[in-house]
Amino acid sequence: MKKVILLGRPNVGKSSLFNRLARARIAITSDVAGTTRDVNKTEININDRECLLIDSGGLDESSKLFAAVQKRSLAEANEADIIVFMVDGKLYADEIDKKLFYAINRLGKPTALVVNKVDGKRDEERAKDFISFGAKKLFEISVSHNSGTDELCEWIYSHLEPAKTSIEDDESIEEFLADFDESLLESDESDESGESLGNSRFKSNIDYENKTIKVGIIGRVNVGKSSLLNALVGQNRSVVSDIAGTTIDPVNEKISVNDGNKEREIEFVDTAGIRRRGKIEGIEKYALNRTQKMLENADIAVLVLDSAEGINELDERIAGLASEFELGVIIVLNKWDLKAQEHQDFDKEFDRMSREIRDKFKFLAYAPIISLSATSKKRVEKLKELICAVYKNYTIKLPTSRLNEVIAAATKAHPIPREHGRAVRIYYAAQFDTAAPKIALVMNKPKCLHFSYLRYLQNQLRASFELGGTPVILVPRGRGKSKDENNE
Repeated sequence: MKKVILLGRPNVGKSSLFNRLARARIAITSDVAGTTRDVNKTEININDRECLLIDSGGLDESSKLFAAVQKRSLAEANEADIIVFMVDGKLYADEIDKKLFYAINRLGKPTALVVNKVDGKRDEERAKDFISFGAKKLFEISVSHNSGTDELCEWIYSHLEPAKTSIEDDESIEEFLADFDESLLESDESDESGESLGNSRFKSNIDYENKTIKVGIIGRVNVGKSSLLNALVGQNRSVVSDIAGTTIDPVNEKISVNDGNKEREIEFVDTAGIRRRGKIEGIEKYALNRTQKMLENADIAVLVLDSAEGINELDERIAGLASEFELGVIIVLNKWDLKAQEHQDFDKEFDRMSREIRDKFKFLAYAPIISLSATSKKRVEKLKELICAVYKNYTIKLPTSRLNEVIAAATKAHPIPREHGRAVRIYYAAQFDTAAPKIALVMNKPKCLHFSYLRYLQNQLRASFELGGTPVILVPRGRGKSKDENNE
Protein backbone atom coordinates (compact mmCIF):
# COMPACT_ATOMS: atom_id res chain seq x y z
CA MET A 1 0.00 0.00 0.00
CA LYS A 2 1.42 3.39 -1.03
CA LYS A 3 2.07 5.97 1.71
CA VAL A 4 0.88 9.55 1.17
CA ILE A 5 2.21 12.15 3.63
CA LEU A 6 0.96 15.69 4.27
CA LEU A 7 3.85 18.05 5.06
CA GLY A 8 4.16 21.76 5.80
CA ARG A 9 4.71 24.37 8.46
CA PRO A 10 2.34 24.61 11.47
CA ASN A 11 -1.24 25.75 10.94
CA VAL A 12 -1.40 25.39 7.15
CA GLY A 13 -4.34 22.97 7.38
CA LYS A 14 -2.69 19.55 7.17
CA SER A 15 -4.93 17.96 9.82
CA SER A 16 -8.06 19.50 8.26
CA LEU A 17 -7.12 18.01 4.86
CA PHE A 18 -6.29 14.71 6.56
CA ASN A 19 -9.79 14.59 8.09
CA ARG A 20 -11.37 15.64 4.79
CA LEU A 21 -9.65 12.88 2.81
CA ALA A 22 -10.32 10.31 5.54
CA ARG A 23 -13.98 11.40 5.75
CA ALA A 24 -13.69 11.31 9.54
CA ARG A 25 -12.60 13.61 12.36
CA ILE A 26 -9.48 11.67 13.31
CA ALA A 27 -6.89 14.42 13.83
CA ILE A 28 -7.52 17.20 16.33
CA THR A 29 -7.72 20.58 14.59
CA SER A 30 -7.51 24.05 16.12
CA ASP A 31 -6.25 27.57 15.42
CA VAL A 32 -3.32 26.91 17.76
CA ALA A 33 -0.11 26.43 15.77
CA GLY A 34 1.56 23.10 16.58
CA THR A 35 -1.60 21.21 17.55
CA THR A 36 -0.39 18.08 15.72
CA ARG A 37 2.83 16.86 17.33
CA ASP A 38 2.96 13.21 16.36
CA VAL A 39 2.18 11.33 13.17
CA ASN A 40 -1.40 10.24 12.44
CA LYS A 41 -2.04 7.38 10.01
CA THR A 42 -5.20 5.96 8.49
CA GLU A 43 -6.05 3.80 5.49
CA ILE A 44 -8.28 5.53 2.91
CA ASN A 45 -9.81 4.75 -0.47
CA ILE A 46 -9.61 7.13 -3.40
CA ASN A 47 -12.16 5.70 -5.81
CA ASP A 48 -11.10 2.03 -6.10
CA ARG A 49 -7.50 2.42 -4.91
CA GLU A 50 -6.14 2.26 -1.37
CA CYS A 51 -3.38 4.21 0.33
CA LEU A 52 -2.06 4.96 3.80
CA LEU A 53 -2.62 8.66 4.53
CA ILE A 54 -0.19 10.28 7.00
CA ASP A 55 -0.71 13.56 8.85
CA SER A 56 2.56 14.97 10.16
CA GLY A 57 3.53 17.61 12.70
CA GLY A 58 4.48 21.09 11.50
CA LEU A 59 7.97 21.78 10.13
CA ASP A 60 9.26 24.27 12.68
CA GLU A 61 12.43 24.57 14.76
CA SER A 62 11.39 27.45 17.04
CA SER A 63 11.58 25.29 20.18
CA LYS A 64 13.09 22.03 21.40
CA LEU A 65 9.69 20.33 21.23
CA PHE A 66 8.89 21.55 17.71
CA ALA A 67 12.38 20.58 16.53
CA ALA A 68 11.66 17.01 17.69
CA VAL A 69 8.31 17.13 15.87
CA GLN A 70 10.03 18.29 12.66
CA LYS A 71 12.64 15.55 12.89
CA ARG A 72 9.89 12.94 13.25
CA SER A 73 7.92 14.38 10.30
CA LEU A 74 10.94 14.42 7.98
CA ALA A 75 11.82 10.85 8.93
CA GLU A 76 8.29 9.79 8.00
CA ALA A 77 8.55 11.72 4.70
CA ASN A 78 11.66 9.73 3.85
CA GLU A 79 9.59 6.52 4.12
CA ALA A 80 6.59 7.87 2.15
CA ASP A 81 5.87 7.28 -1.54
CA ILE A 82 3.90 10.45 -2.34
CA ILE A 83 4.32 13.89 -0.75
CA VAL A 84 1.74 16.67 -0.45
CA PHE A 85 3.52 19.85 0.67
CA MET A 86 1.06 22.43 1.99
CA VAL A 87 1.42 26.20 2.39
CA ASP A 88 -0.89 28.92 3.75
CA GLY A 89 -2.69 30.81 0.96
CA LYS A 90 -3.49 33.64 3.36
CA LEU A 91 0.22 34.52 3.42
CA TYR A 92 2.63 35.46 0.66
CA ALA A 93 5.32 33.01 -0.40
CA ASP A 94 8.48 33.29 1.71
CA GLU A 95 11.99 31.88 1.67
CA ILE A 96 11.38 29.43 4.55
CA ASP A 97 8.60 27.63 2.65
CA LYS A 98 10.70 27.68 -0.53
CA LYS A 99 13.76 26.15 1.18
CA LEU A 100 11.60 23.45 2.82
CA PHE A 101 9.94 22.63 -0.52
CA TYR A 102 13.30 22.36 -2.30
CA ALA A 103 14.59 20.08 0.47
CA ILE A 104 11.53 17.82 0.13
CA ASN A 105 11.90 17.78 -3.67
CA ARG A 106 15.41 16.39 -3.31
CA LEU A 107 13.89 13.15 -2.00
CA GLY A 108 12.95 12.43 -5.62
CA LYS A 109 9.35 11.42 -4.93
CA PRO A 110 6.09 12.58 -6.58
CA THR A 111 5.49 15.90 -4.81
CA ALA A 112 2.58 18.31 -5.09
CA LEU A 113 2.60 21.88 -3.82
CA VAL A 114 -0.82 22.63 -2.29
CA VAL A 115 -1.82 26.21 -1.50
CA ASN A 116 -4.59 25.97 1.12
CA LYS A 117 -7.08 28.57 2.41
CA VAL A 118 -7.74 30.00 -1.08
CA ASP A 119 -11.25 31.21 -0.28
CA GLY A 120 -11.68 34.22 -2.60
CA LYS A 121 -10.25 36.29 -5.47
CA ARG A 122 -7.77 38.10 -3.24
CA ASP A 123 -6.43 34.74 -2.06
CA GLU A 124 -6.22 33.52 -5.67
CA GLU A 125 -4.05 36.52 -6.59
CA ARG A 126 -1.79 35.88 -3.60
CA ALA A 127 -1.51 32.20 -4.48
CA LYS A 128 0.13 33.07 -7.82
CA ASP A 129 3.28 33.95 -5.83
CA PHE A 130 3.87 30.25 -5.21
CA ILE A 131 4.46 29.63 -8.93
CA SER A 132 8.01 30.84 -8.20
CA PHE A 133 8.62 27.54 -6.34
CA GLY A 134 8.79 25.78 -9.73
CA ALA A 135 6.55 22.90 -8.61
CA LYS A 136 5.54 20.44 -11.34
CA LYS A 137 2.12 20.11 -9.70
CA LEU A 138 0.49 23.05 -7.93
CA PHE A 139 -3.05 22.95 -6.52
CA GLU A 140 -5.06 25.82 -5.06
CA ILE A 141 -7.59 24.48 -2.56
CA SER A 142 -9.81 25.44 0.35
CA VAL A 143 -10.27 22.57 2.78
CA SER A 144 -12.87 24.50 4.78
CA HIS A 145 -15.00 25.05 1.65
CA ASN A 146 -14.05 21.68 0.09
CA SER A 147 -12.91 23.27 -3.19
CA GLY A 148 -10.00 22.01 -5.27
CA THR A 149 -9.64 18.78 -3.33
CA ASP A 150 -11.09 16.64 -6.17
CA GLU A 151 -8.22 17.64 -8.48
CA LEU A 152 -5.72 16.84 -5.74
CA CYS A 153 -7.32 13.42 -5.20
CA GLU A 154 -7.10 12.69 -8.95
CA TRP A 155 -3.37 13.44 -8.87
CA ILE A 156 -2.84 11.17 -5.83
CA TYR A 157 -4.99 8.48 -7.50
CA SER A 158 -2.73 8.50 -10.58
CA HIS A 159 0.22 7.45 -8.40
CA LEU A 160 -1.54 4.62 -6.54
CA GLU A 161 -1.50 0.91 -7.30
CA PRO A 162 -4.52 -0.43 -9.25
CA ALA A 163 -7.06 -2.27 -7.11
CA LYS A 164 -6.69 -6.04 -6.76
CA THR A 165 -9.62 -8.44 -6.65
CA SER A 166 -9.87 -10.86 -3.73
CA ILE A 167 -10.98 -13.78 -5.96
CA GLU A 168 -8.60 -15.35 -8.45
CA ASP A 169 -9.18 -14.45 -12.10
CA ASP A 170 -10.01 -18.03 -13.09
CA GLU A 171 -12.76 -18.32 -10.46
CA SER A 172 -16.14 -16.73 -11.00
CA ILE A 173 -18.26 -15.14 -8.26
CA GLU A 174 -20.84 -17.93 -8.76
CA GLU A 175 -18.20 -20.62 -8.18
CA PHE A 176 -16.97 -18.84 -5.08
CA LEU A 177 -20.47 -18.66 -3.57
CA ALA A 178 -21.24 -22.27 -4.53
CA ASP A 179 -18.30 -23.49 -2.45
CA PHE A 180 -19.33 -21.47 0.62
CA ASP A 181 -20.35 -23.81 3.46
CA GLU A 182 -23.27 -22.26 5.37
CA SER A 183 -23.21 -25.10 7.91
CA LEU A 184 -20.18 -23.45 9.48
CA LEU A 185 -22.54 -20.81 10.87
CA GLU A 186 -24.88 -23.29 12.53
CA SER A 187 -24.82 -24.38 16.17
CA ASP A 188 -25.01 -28.00 17.27
CA GLU A 189 -25.12 -27.62 21.06
CA SER A 190 -28.20 -26.97 23.24
CA ASP A 191 -29.20 -27.27 26.90
CA GLU A 192 -32.23 -28.96 28.46
CA SER A 193 -34.46 -25.94 27.84
CA GLY A 194 -33.79 -26.15 24.12
CA GLU A 195 -31.92 -22.84 24.10
CA SER A 196 -28.92 -22.78 21.78
CA LEU A 197 -25.61 -22.70 23.61
CA GLY A 198 -23.31 -23.12 20.59
CA ASN A 199 -21.40 -20.49 18.65
CA SER A 200 -24.59 -18.78 17.48
CA ARG A 201 -25.33 -17.61 21.02
CA PHE A 202 -22.46 -15.12 20.82
CA LYS A 203 -23.53 -11.64 19.81
CA SER A 204 -20.54 -11.01 17.55
CA ASN A 205 -19.11 -13.13 14.75
CA ILE A 206 -15.64 -11.59 14.98
CA ASP A 207 -12.71 -13.85 14.12
CA TYR A 208 -10.76 -13.25 17.33
CA GLU A 209 -8.12 -15.80 16.34
CA ASN A 210 -6.91 -13.62 13.48
CA LYS A 211 -8.07 -10.17 14.57
CA THR A 212 -5.53 -7.41 15.22
CA ILE A 213 -5.16 -6.90 18.98
CA LYS A 214 -5.86 -3.23 19.77
CA VAL A 215 -3.90 -1.99 22.77
CA GLY A 216 -4.39 1.47 24.28
CA ILE A 217 -1.51 2.89 26.32
CA ILE A 218 -3.00 5.12 29.02
CA GLY A 219 -1.72 7.07 32.01
CA ARG A 220 -1.17 10.54 33.37
CA VAL A 221 1.22 12.98 31.71
CA ASN A 222 4.94 12.24 31.62
CA VAL A 223 4.85 8.66 32.92
CA GLY A 224 6.65 7.42 29.77
CA LYS A 225 3.78 6.29 27.51
CA SER A 226 5.41 7.58 24.31
CA SER A 227 8.76 6.05 25.27
CA LEU A 228 6.99 2.74 25.87
CA LEU A 229 5.33 2.89 22.43
CA ASN A 230 8.70 3.54 20.80
CA ALA A 231 10.24 0.61 22.70
CA LEU A 232 7.39 -1.73 21.73
CA VAL A 233 7.52 -0.93 17.99
CA GLY A 234 11.31 -0.64 17.87
CA GLN A 235 11.41 2.87 16.37
CA ASN A 236 10.89 6.51 17.36
CA ARG A 237 7.23 6.49 16.40
CA SER A 238 6.05 8.96 19.02
CA VAL A 239 7.65 12.31 19.85
CA VAL A 240 9.22 12.20 23.32
CA SER A 241 10.14 15.26 25.37
CA ASP A 242 10.31 16.45 28.98
CA ILE A 243 7.38 18.78 28.32
CA ALA A 244 4.23 17.42 29.96
CA GLY A 245 1.39 16.99 27.46
CA THR A 246 3.60 16.49 24.37
CA THR A 247 1.24 13.88 22.89
CA ILE A 248 -2.13 15.33 21.83
CA ASP A 249 -3.50 13.12 19.04
CA PRO A 250 -3.61 9.35 19.67
CA VAL A 251 -0.58 7.81 17.91
CA ASN A 252 -1.02 4.32 16.50
CA GLU A 253 1.42 1.75 15.15
CA LYS A 254 1.20 -1.96 14.25
CA ILE A 255 3.76 -4.69 14.81
CA SER A 256 3.83 -8.46 14.34
CA VAL A 257 4.80 -10.75 17.21
CA ASN A 258 5.24 -14.49 17.48
CA ASP A 259 2.40 -15.93 19.54
CA GLY A 260 3.07 -19.64 19.89
CA ASN A 261 2.86 -21.17 16.43
CA LYS A 262 1.48 -18.13 14.61
CA GLU A 263 2.22 -14.50 13.85
CA ARG A 264 -0.07 -12.08 15.67
CA GLU A 265 -0.60 -8.41 14.75
CA ILE A 266 -0.82 -5.86 17.56
CA GLU A 267 -1.87 -2.25 17.08
CA PHE A 268 -0.66 0.08 19.83
CA VAL A 269 -2.21 3.49 20.48
CA ASP A 270 -0.29 6.02 22.58
CA THR A 271 -2.89 8.37 24.02
CA ALA A 272 -2.54 11.87 25.41
CA GLY A 273 -1.57 12.01 29.06
CA ILE A 274 -4.47 12.81 31.37
CA ARG A 275 -4.21 15.64 33.90
CA ARG A 276 -6.42 16.60 36.82
CA ARG A 277 -9.67 18.06 35.53
CA GLY A 278 -8.81 21.58 36.72
CA LYS A 279 -5.51 21.50 34.80
CA ILE A 280 -6.87 20.36 31.42
CA GLU A 281 -6.35 23.27 29.06
CA GLY A 282 -7.26 24.15 25.45
CA ILE A 283 -6.79 21.36 22.94
CA GLU A 284 -6.09 18.83 25.72
CA LYS A 285 -9.87 18.69 26.29
CA TYR A 286 -10.20 17.27 22.78
CA ALA A 287 -7.35 14.88 23.52
CA LEU A 288 -9.18 13.51 26.58
CA ASN A 289 -12.27 12.86 24.46
CA ARG A 290 -10.14 11.07 21.87
CA THR A 291 -8.59 8.91 24.59
CA GLN A 292 -12.03 7.82 25.76
CA LYS A 293 -13.14 7.16 22.16
CA MET A 294 -10.03 5.04 21.58
CA LEU A 295 -10.77 2.94 24.66
CA GLU A 296 -14.25 2.17 23.30
CA ASN A 297 -12.56 0.33 20.41
CA ALA A 298 -9.63 -1.21 22.28
CA ASP A 299 -9.20 -4.78 23.51
CA ILE A 300 -6.54 -4.19 26.14
CA ALA A 301 -5.51 -1.15 28.17
CA VAL A 302 -1.89 -0.89 29.28
CA LEU A 303 -1.99 1.36 32.34
CA VAL A 304 1.43 2.99 32.75
CA LEU A 305 2.48 4.13 36.22
CA ASP A 306 5.62 6.04 37.18
CA SER A 307 7.30 3.74 39.70
CA ALA A 308 9.76 6.49 40.68
CA GLU A 309 6.95 8.87 41.69
CA GLY A 310 4.53 6.32 43.14
CA ILE A 311 0.75 6.17 42.80
CA ASN A 312 -1.62 9.07 43.26
CA GLU A 313 -5.35 9.77 43.08
CA LEU A 314 -5.23 10.61 39.37
CA ASP A 315 -3.76 7.16 38.60
CA GLU A 316 -6.83 5.63 40.27
CA ARG A 317 -9.21 7.71 38.17
CA ILE A 318 -7.43 6.75 34.95
CA ALA A 319 -7.50 3.09 35.97
CA GLY A 320 -11.26 3.47 36.35
CA LEU A 321 -11.50 4.22 32.60
CA ALA A 322 -10.13 0.78 31.73
CA SER A 323 -12.59 -0.80 34.15
CA GLU A 324 -15.48 1.27 32.77
CA PHE A 325 -14.93 0.02 29.21
CA GLU A 326 -14.59 -3.64 30.32
CA LEU A 327 -11.14 -4.07 28.77
CA GLY A 328 -8.36 -6.49 29.39
CA VAL A 329 -5.87 -4.64 31.60
CA ILE A 330 -2.12 -4.84 32.23
CA ILE A 331 -0.51 -2.55 34.82
CA VAL A 332 3.01 -1.40 33.92
CA LEU A 333 5.43 -0.01 36.48
CA ASN A 334 7.66 2.07 34.20
CA LYS A 335 11.03 3.69 35.01
CA TRP A 336 11.87 0.67 37.17
CA ASP A 337 15.56 1.20 36.45
CA LEU A 338 15.38 4.42 38.49
CA LYS A 339 13.47 2.64 41.24
CA ALA A 340 15.98 -0.19 41.35
CA GLN A 341 18.81 2.28 41.95
CA GLU A 342 17.09 3.40 45.15
CA HIS A 343 16.28 -0.09 46.46
CA GLN A 344 18.76 -2.94 46.45
CA ASP A 345 16.12 -5.57 47.22
CA PHE A 346 14.32 -5.60 43.86
CA ASP A 347 11.76 -8.31 44.74
CA LYS A 348 10.86 -6.78 48.11
CA GLU A 349 10.18 -3.35 46.58
CA PHE A 350 8.15 -4.86 43.73
CA ASP A 351 6.03 -6.80 46.23
CA ARG A 352 5.47 -3.63 48.28
CA MET A 353 4.32 -1.62 45.25
CA SER A 354 2.15 -4.49 44.04
CA ARG A 355 0.36 -4.61 47.40
CA GLU A 356 -0.18 -0.85 47.24
CA ILE A 357 -1.65 -1.15 43.73
CA ARG A 358 -3.93 -4.02 44.77
CA ASP A 359 -5.10 -2.00 47.75
CA LYS A 360 -5.89 1.13 45.72
CA PHE A 361 -7.09 -0.55 42.50
CA LYS A 362 -9.39 -3.18 44.01
CA PHE A 363 -11.57 -3.06 40.89
CA LEU A 364 -8.53 -4.21 38.83
CA ALA A 365 -7.66 -7.17 41.02
CA TYR A 366 -7.53 -9.33 37.87
CA ALA A 367 -4.85 -7.19 36.13
CA PRO A 368 -1.29 -8.57 36.05
CA ILE A 369 1.51 -6.19 37.11
CA ILE A 370 4.84 -5.97 35.28
CA SER A 371 7.86 -3.76 35.94
CA LEU A 372 10.02 -2.51 33.07
CA SER A 373 12.09 0.35 31.70
CA ALA A 374 10.92 1.85 28.42
CA THR A 375 14.16 3.80 27.89
CA SER A 376 16.47 0.79 28.32
CA LYS A 377 13.84 -1.58 26.79
CA LYS A 378 14.33 -3.98 29.71
CA ARG A 379 11.43 -6.50 29.95
CA VAL A 380 9.57 -4.90 27.03
CA GLU A 381 9.48 -8.27 25.23
CA LYS A 382 7.85 -9.76 28.35
CA LEU A 383 5.08 -7.17 27.99
CA LYS A 384 4.40 -8.31 24.41
CA GLU A 385 4.07 -11.92 25.61
CA LEU A 386 1.73 -10.79 28.40
CA ILE A 387 -0.47 -8.89 25.91
CA CYS A 388 -0.97 -12.06 23.86
CA ALA A 389 -1.78 -14.10 26.99
CA VAL A 390 -4.30 -11.55 28.29
CA TYR A 391 -5.95 -11.33 24.85
CA LYS A 392 -6.49 -15.10 24.80
CA ASN A 393 -8.23 -14.86 28.16
CA TYR A 394 -10.21 -11.81 27.03
CA THR A 395 -11.59 -13.62 23.95
CA ILE A 396 -11.94 -17.12 25.41
CA LYS A 397 -15.02 -19.28 24.79
CA LEU A 398 -15.56 -21.44 27.85
CA PRO A 399 -16.92 -25.01 27.46
CA THR A 400 -20.51 -24.98 28.72
CA SER A 401 -20.21 -28.27 30.62
CA ARG A 402 -17.02 -27.26 32.41
CA LEU A 403 -18.46 -23.83 33.17
CA ASN A 404 -21.45 -25.39 34.92
CA GLU A 405 -19.23 -27.79 36.85
CA VAL A 406 -17.25 -24.87 38.30
CA ILE A 407 -20.41 -22.90 39.21
CA ALA A 408 -21.99 -26.00 40.82
CA ALA A 409 -18.85 -26.71 42.86
CA ALA A 410 -18.63 -23.07 43.98
CA THR A 411 -22.26 -22.91 45.14
CA LYS A 412 -21.88 -26.25 46.93
CA ALA A 413 -18.75 -25.08 48.78
CA HIS A 414 -20.39 -21.78 49.75
CA PRO A 415 -24.19 -21.85 49.27
CA ILE A 416 -25.94 -18.68 48.12
CA PRO A 417 -27.50 -16.84 51.10
CA ARG A 418 -31.25 -17.41 51.35
CA GLU A 419 -33.70 -14.60 50.64
CA HIS A 420 -36.42 -14.26 53.32
CA GLY A 421 -35.98 -17.93 54.15
CA ARG A 422 -36.32 -19.09 50.53
CA ALA A 423 -33.50 -20.77 48.62
CA VAL A 424 -31.74 -18.86 45.81
CA ARG A 425 -30.61 -21.25 43.08
CA ILE A 426 -28.53 -21.05 39.91
CA TYR A 427 -29.98 -23.57 37.44
CA TYR A 428 -27.25 -23.32 34.83
CA ALA A 429 -24.70 -20.95 33.30
CA ALA A 430 -24.08 -20.10 29.64
CA GLN A 431 -21.54 -17.79 28.07
CA PHE A 432 -23.25 -15.46 25.59
CA ASP A 433 -20.41 -13.18 24.51
CA THR A 434 -16.65 -12.70 24.54
CA ALA A 435 -14.27 -9.74 24.82
CA ALA A 436 -14.77 -9.64 27.79
CA PRO A 437 -16.30 -13.04 28.69
CA LYS A 438 -19.99 -12.53 29.57
CA ILE A 439 -21.87 -15.32 31.29
CA ALA A 440 -25.58 -15.57 31.99
CA LEU A 441 -26.56 -17.18 35.32
CA VAL A 442 -30.07 -18.54 34.89
CA MET A 443 -31.74 -18.37 38.33
CA ASN A 444 -34.99 -18.45 40.25
CA LYS A 445 -34.30 -15.09 41.95
CA PRO A 446 -31.77 -13.12 39.83
CA LYS A 447 -32.25 -9.87 41.77
CA CYS A 448 -31.29 -11.57 45.04
CA LEU A 449 -27.72 -12.45 44.09
CA HIS A 450 -25.52 -10.05 46.08
CA PHE A 451 -22.55 -8.37 44.36
CA SER A 452 -20.17 -9.88 46.94
CA TYR A 453 -21.31 -13.38 45.92
CA LEU A 454 -20.88 -12.44 42.24
CA ARG A 455 -17.30 -11.45 43.05
CA TYR A 456 -16.80 -14.82 44.75
CA LEU A 457 -18.03 -16.62 41.59
CA GLN A 458 -15.77 -14.47 39.39
CA ASN A 459 -12.76 -15.45 41.50
CA GLN A 460 -13.68 -19.13 41.26
CA LEU A 461 -13.93 -18.88 37.47
CA ARG A 462 -10.58 -17.09 37.26
CA ALA A 463 -8.91 -19.78 39.34
CA SER A 464 -10.45 -22.62 37.33
CA PHE A 465 -9.87 -21.18 33.84
CA GLU A 466 -6.80 -19.00 34.55
CA LEU A 467 -8.52 -15.83 33.32
CA GLY A 468 -5.82 -13.36 34.34
CA GLY A 469 -6.03 -9.89 32.85
CA THR A 470 -9.67 -9.94 31.80
CA PRO A 471 -12.87 -8.91 33.55
CA VAL A 472 -15.52 -11.63 33.81
CA ILE A 473 -19.07 -10.26 33.48
CA LEU A 474 -21.75 -12.30 35.25
CA VAL A 475 -25.37 -11.49 34.36
CA PRO A 476 -28.07 -13.05 36.63
CA ARG A 477 -31.37 -13.59 34.79
CA GLY A 478 -34.63 -15.43 35.26
CA ARG A 479 -35.81 -18.38 33.22
CA GLY A 480 -37.77 -17.59 30.11
CA LYS A 481 -36.28 -14.13 29.57
CA SER A 482 -34.21 -13.28 26.55
CA LYS A 483 -30.54 -12.42 26.92
CA ASP A 484 -31.19 -9.00 25.42
CA GLU A 485 -33.77 -8.21 28.12
CA ASN A 486 -31.35 -9.17 30.85
CA ASN A 487 -28.53 -7.13 29.34
CA GLU A 488 -30.50 -3.90 29.39
